Amino acid sequence: MRISAQGTLRIYALLILPLPVIILLGYLLPTLGVLGWSLSLPQPGVQHYATIVDSVTIHTVIWRTLRICLLTTLISVAIAYLIAYRWRFASGRGRQFIELFVLLPFWLSMLIRAFAWLVLLRNDGLINHSLLTLGLVNEPLALVRNETGALIGMVHFMVPYAVLPLLSSMRQIDDGLLRAASSLGAGRWATLKDVFFPLTLPGVAAASATVFVFSLGCFVTPALLGGGKAAMLAESIYIQMFQLSNWGLGAALSIVLMLMVAVCALVFGKLLGFARLTGRTA
Repeated sequence: MRISAQGTLRIYALLILPLPVIILLGYLLPTLGVLGWSLSLPQPGVQHYATIVDSVTIHTVIWRTLRICLLTTLISVAIAYLIAYRWRFASGRGRQFIELFVLLPFWLSMLIRAFAWLVLLRNDGLINHSLLTLGLVNEPLALVRNETGALIGMVHFMVPYAVLPLLSSMRQIDDGLLRAASSLGAGRWATLKDVFFPLTLPGVAAASATVFVFSLGCFVTPALLGGGKAAMLAESIYIQMFQLSNWGLGAALSIVLMLMVAVCALVFGKLLGFARLTGRTA
């Protein structure tokens, strides 16, 4: 039995229908509920948003969040680029080895990884003990319960998320282009700088967007490794809601965080379009 074009469209519409329903029930309605809390608890008004505008403490938290997220993005993408580059040109066994260690973190809980770094970075941890034993430092380095610890943990968490889009971009590059550059007299560095890297700009933009947006919502890693001295926006929301019972201000901060994510997504979307254009014309 043949199905008409109109019938086919109806079938497709029925198959797609659950998606907007899930988005409505799972995202839009809860977001509207949080927005309602921010405007109604403990009393109706925009006083919580006025507090956000006026509070120096909240401004400090927001700028700290942006600073840590930016540093996390820069370091994670740089490390991920080296890993993806090596993965792209590795032999069969070497490729499997790299793949294992890139995918392994996805199988481990974020909490377990954060506690592992806590053990490694504390004053009597393995890293400081090794540095002291080798005589490289005279006293333990402050590597945890500060921004340094939070940054180290977040970079470790985010690198695998950056590797995958970079690898996908690198695999789309034709090896013939690299051989042509080599045959025209370009060395390895010139080929990488003038041919390979420009063609991977879409992957760099996609990896940067993924890492930065994910970093904005990080809570467990900065909370454990920062020790309260590197509180980011997500941790501040938790404190306002569950420790201070200030649900209205916590909800307002949640709305601010969602707006930051939306703005970053739009900005990176524009940059990704530019990167694609640059990659095609390189």
